[in-house]
Amino acid sequence: MVVSGSVQRAYTRGVALHIVEVRRRQGAGRLPAPTHSFVGRDRELEKINTLLLGSARLITLTGRGGIGKTRLAAEAVRRYHKADTRKIRVYWVRLARLTPGSDTTAVAEEIAHTVIDADFSGRSVWDALLDTLTRPDPTGHTPRTILVLDNCEHLLTAVVDLITELLETIPKLTVVTTSREPLCWVDEHLIPVPPLSRRNGVALFRQRAELTGHPVIGTEQAATAAEICRHINNHPLYIQLAAARLVHQPLAMILSGLTGDVDDTRLRWSHGPRAGADPRHRGVADVIAWSYQLCGDSERLLFDRLSVFAAGYDTNPDDTTNTVLDVGADLDAIETICSDDTDDANNHAGVSLARGEIENVLECLANHSLVSVHITPTTVRYSLVESLRVFAQYQLRQRSTPEMDAPARLADRHLRYYRDKITYAATHWFHPEGQDLLSWALGAWADLVTAIETSLTIPGEAGAGLEICLGLISLRVPYISGSVREIRSWMQRCLDATWASTPRPTELQIEAMAHVALAAMAQGLLEDAERMLEECITVCIPDPDLRAHWRHTAETDLGLPAVAEYAWGMELLFARGDACAITVLTRARDKFDALGHPGAASLSELFTAVAASILGTAYQAHEITQRCLDRANASGILWEKLWAQLIRAIALARHGDPTEALALLRTVLAQLLPLHDQWAGWWAVEFRSWSLAYLITDSRPAGKLDHNKLVAVATEIAHLAGGVKTLRAHLGIDIGAIRPFADESAKAITVARRVLGSDAFTAAETRGARLRPELGEVQRFAMGTHHIDTPPTSSLAKKVPLSRWHDLTKAEQQVAILAAAGWTNTAISARRGTSVRTIDTQIAAILHKLVITSREDIIEHIPRSAIDQVRTETTRRPDRTGQNPLHRLP
Repeated sequence: MVVSGSVQRAYTRGVALHIVEVRRRQGAGRLPAPTHSFVGRDRELEKINTLLLGSARLITLTGRGGIGKTRLAAEAVRRYHKADTRKIRVYWVRLARLTPGSDTTAVAEEIAHTVIDADFSGRSVWDALLDTLTRPDPTGHTPRTILVLDNCEHLLTAVVDLITELLETIPKLTVVTTSREPLCWVDEHLIPVPPLSRRNGVALFRQRAELTGHPVIGTEQAATAAEICRHINNHPLYIQLAAARLVHQPLAMILSGLTGDVDDTRLRWSHGPRAGADPRHRGVADVIAWSYQLCGDSERLLFDRLSVFAAGYDTNPDDTTNTVLDVGADLDAIETICSDDTDDANNHAGVSLARGEIENVLECLANHSLVSVHITPTTVRYSLVESLRVFAQYQLRQRSTPEMDAPARLADRHLRYYRDKITYAATHWFHPEGQDLLSWALGAWADLVTAIETSLTIPGEAGAGLEICLGLISLRVPYISGSVREIRSWMQRCLDATWASTPRPTELQIEAMAHVALAAMAQGLLEDAERMLEECITVCIPDPDLRAHWRHTAETDLGLPAVAEYAWGMELLFARGDACAITVLTRARDKFDALGHPGAASLSELFTAVAASILGTAYQAHEITQRCLDRANASGILWEKLWAQLIRAIALARHGDPTEALALLRTVLAQLLPLHDQWAGWWAVEFRSWSLAYLITDSRPAGKLDHNKLVAVATEIAHLAGGVKTLRAHLGIDIGAIRPFADESAKAITVARRVLGSDAFTAAETRGARLRPELGEVQRFAMGTHHIDTPPTSSLAKKVPLSRWHDLTKAEQQVAILAAAGWTNTAISARRGTSVRTIDTQIAAILHKLVITSREDIIEHIPRSAIDQVRTETTRRPDRTGQNPLHRLP
């Protein structure tokens, strides 16, 4: 407070302030000046605007430091205030300058500095504030007041006490706060501020790079910038700091420093601007340290220990898809790994963590925006994003002593916990609890991989990593999540490490060799698969004479382990298309049954049924697939039943009734989609295409389908051919290496091409290729719940790619309509009450999403339902000169 004379500070009512004069600090009370770097946030702006238009009294923007809470609040209030400056008063109070723990009096005086122009009375601060905030305007009406309190996290108690009284006393007051944790007022509206979307993160990086004189130009540089943004979780402040590094380093060097490990360089980045920036925001470490220092001893200790878990991530809603949540550690893992044993209590200078207190400490860390919370309908998980994890790793190393290596101790606990958990899951997955165990493993993937990495750094522990790999394969996790390449790589590394430390082969190593061969087959790497299978069989068969001829003895049991029989049978099926696979896989099933491994036995039975359906006789196909289905129904395991039905559909299509097969496939797909089983989903799409082709070939001689129906069925095959090609590319599947599948798919394409003709087939295939596998559109199209738009009939429209209009947000669609009507960005800005920079950013997003390069091309992506809006806006355009864009419409 700048005053003349002595000032006696007080907050309570009735205590007089001997104020001669009160002057605002320079710039106090004003909204922060707009910046050119404000990008995105349409979703949050809309939420805040809705609350301001309604009856909300307290709105709190929460999120970690530097995430953009202050700029978002300023932009939201600025837009709202712009609507009618005569009826709204806005005051902006910066609380960051107050020291942590300042009392209510200090907060009240800080607000007084902002809202009171001058006061020569002897009133208390409270009375002066009330008078100012309720003062009527020249018309005699008391306008609505918005009081923004920026940076409240270090003053929570004082701020809550003060705003409670203000809100109870002033009916037309709305308080907007920014804080790294909620204020916890009874009717507080929380607006979590997420990271930027991937697209907006790169856009901000480009803006900040231009300021350094090193603009990001070209596809390759943009991809590197996007990868940098991913490592820093699209955090706006960190993006600015990373882009500032371009003065000293090229993009590639900045990226190479973001390892997420002990050699990560982000905490050592030189400080950002010396002026115009909050001192707490001058470096990555400064941002995190502000929140860290507000924590208690137990909170800091748990935060440091959480660095043993894999880095997590926060997402922007614009980037999310309907995928399984695969981030974070659950409470049991954190309690088991991070709590203290009895003999650990004296190792932390008197600070220890009991298992029972960890959940409460986690919630406190989440409130400080230091821990991300990931909630599903049935679970809650916790994680540190990469930058926080790097900071926590550094703090954990600082806790180490010659007597206790804290990081090594925790890493060992982490390895053993996840080895034991996945081993249990692999043993019990073929039980009613199997789906829950699978869901756990899918969610724990990153930490399971982290444990495998740890096993390779500790002498003699590679076997534990191999057990984790095999446990994941037993649960089918790599095949469901599409991570076959990764698990094969880890398994090979662990296998190599065990050979180095243990010369004699073990059952674990034989099992690993067999599964490395199977993974290579799934990747389409047949030479690698055959080589590894040869090595596996060599270890299993000591007799050199038998080894020399083992491939010619499919009908004879050579005493191979069950897993080796299984790998051999799969090679015969997929790599060679040999009907002997039926015999070998049946033998594998019997051996797994004898060992008491019902899950592996069921997989062998399922693939025996696949071999019978595609390579066997009609009798074998029906007999074995029905036996497989009966076994699956008896087990009560959902995934086994769905797979058995999938395979039964092949037998029906090839040797029975394609119509029944198609109906069965629709039913299976409807149940598969919620399970997110990508491998099974791909199979179902392939099988539907085959079944449609058999429907055509079976129907044409008998004249069961008229011409229009034939064309419709063939068109669907062509659409599926395009969609499944995209799906295979998405999953990294080389169908050419899966001989029976490649043959059946080629037959289906040939049948459809004969009905449609080459040009029509290619056109339909191209439309199908636009289905987006990451959103499940290929499977939903096969199920009949997603439709491909019929192409426009005009010659012009035929040249236009299928529009992705619905990828635009509502705000972007409205801007696109105005742009299509010929409005300039400046005119659109005035019309929508936003800045020109915002419109520039939205136009750039529109062009990117529609995959076009010019505003003039937008008109061709406007849906017909919105064309009348374009026509109307053309007549309203401020400058009506120039060519009418509607001339380009058919």
